[in-house]
Amino acid sequence: MISTDTRALGLLTDLYQLTMAAGYWHNGIAERETVFHLFYRRNPFKGGYAVACGLEQAVEFLECYRFSDDDLAYLGEQQGNDGKALFSPEFLDFLGREELACDVDAVPEGTVVFPFEPLLRIRGPLIQCQILETALLTLLNFQTLIATKAARVCQAAAGDAVLEFGLRRAQGLDGGLSASRAAFVGGCDATSNVLAGRRYGIPIKGTHAHSWVMSFPSEPEAFAAYAEALPNNCIYLVDTYDTIEGVRNAIENARLLREQGHEAVGIRLDSGDLCQLSIDARRLLDEAGFPEMAIVASNDLDEHAITRLKADGAQINVWGVGTKLATAYDQPALGGVYKLGAYRDGEEWQPAIKLSEERVKISNPGIQQIRRYRRGDRFLGDVIYDQTPGQDNEFAVLVDFEGNEIPMDNDGTVGEDLLVPIFRNGKSVFERPSLPEIQSRTTAQLAAFPEGVRQFEKPQKYPVGLSLGLHRLKERLIDELGG
Repeated sequence: MISTDTRALGLLTDLYQLTMAAGYWHNGIAERETVFHLFYRRNPFKGGYAVACGLEQAVEFLECYRFSDDDLAYLGEQQGNDGKALFSPEFLDFLGREELACDVDAVPEGTVVFPFEPLLRIRGPLIQCQILETALLTLLNFQTLIATKAARVCQAAAGDAVLEFGLRRAQGLDGGLSASRAAFVGGCDATSNVLAGRRYGIPIKGTHAHSWVMSFPSEPEAFAAYAEALPNNCIYLVDTYDTIEGVRNAIENARLLREQGHEAVGIRLDSGDLCQLSIDARRLLDEAGFPEMAIVASNDLDEHAITRLKADGAQINVWGVGTKLATAYDQPALGGVYKLGAYRDGEEWQPAIKLSEERVKISNPGIQQIRRYRRGDRFLGDVIYDQTPGQDNEFAVLVDFEGNEIPMDNDGTVGEDLLVPIFRNGKSVFERPSLPEIQSRTTAQLAAFPEGVRQFEKPQKYPVGLSLGLHRLKERLIDELGG
């Protein structure tokens, strides 16, 4: 569940969504059927992809979508510039009677996605689709960002365990819980966040802090006291005073533990030259007969730091990643947007497009779907096409967002449509996968892309574009509306 009571989230929206809703109602078009798409324009972290995440929380939110009597009373108190009620009682009465009547399609969590591909498509009454924009964006934007960051960190770790340690630096309660969930989707093995562990079934890991060592007269006494209290969870934080001396003290206590029938788990490094300290610590541990003891490292790690440490020969095999993962430190927002693609005028669907002097901000029209092609175990390219009835869709050519036509060799390929049904007429039809299943999907998806798409520096561009028919529709609308 979302950290906040979902039954009380009718007001999780921006005021301008409600003022537009009131305008739609006043003009008699509140029930007009529309299609909106949620997508982003640029890959985060200057990378080659993103990992879709947050759908489960969006489903929970939509299942509880309503305005309570208290919500309506609060809205009834709002005033316009003239001091009179902002919203009419008749509009608020209409809002209170509304029940979700939308169809929602989305890419499953753990799917690797690219710019302009709709992560979610919602079709239904204009007033509902409009009001839902803000909540859907906040639920999908952040978790997609963190899942992507986690996938990059886990790629850098190259099979080593990655622990998410970010709660204390996260953006508040919900930010911490959402980050822990999304980090697991992206590939992390465990979290320090106990509430996230309980709520989402994520394994929890942790040891002691420097304050534990400082609470005792000496480091050996601190290690001994911890081992006595928790003999089955001994990871010694060794850098409170002198790191190498701390490793030696940990070894002495590990010997005592072994005599008592227990094995120490490892040591943790949290400062200093992590590479050289890990090399020295590994040598001391091995010479003392503890080759299985892990060396855990933390201290402002991210994918770039881990890559450098591994390249330099660091002997670290568990990575504790906190601030830079849970806060998406180097890119604090995904920048996802939500745009109208089509509306029904009588019996006919009309495409809608948003124009801009910036080509990247011109939206794609129509009722969009993504078809991903694969040959064997490798993905080849994605085509965004228009499912509006009567549209001509052929997939021999895609047109990328620079206007280049890219021939698609579809011989021996299998095409899969990525948007799958989530709600139909306001009722959930989606069988939710478990979190481990979502994590496995992330792993399998990433493995099916060329290595160049996943590299951190100057990633290879994966072929994504519009079908020829949708590209022609877009260009025609630009010509007609742009004058």
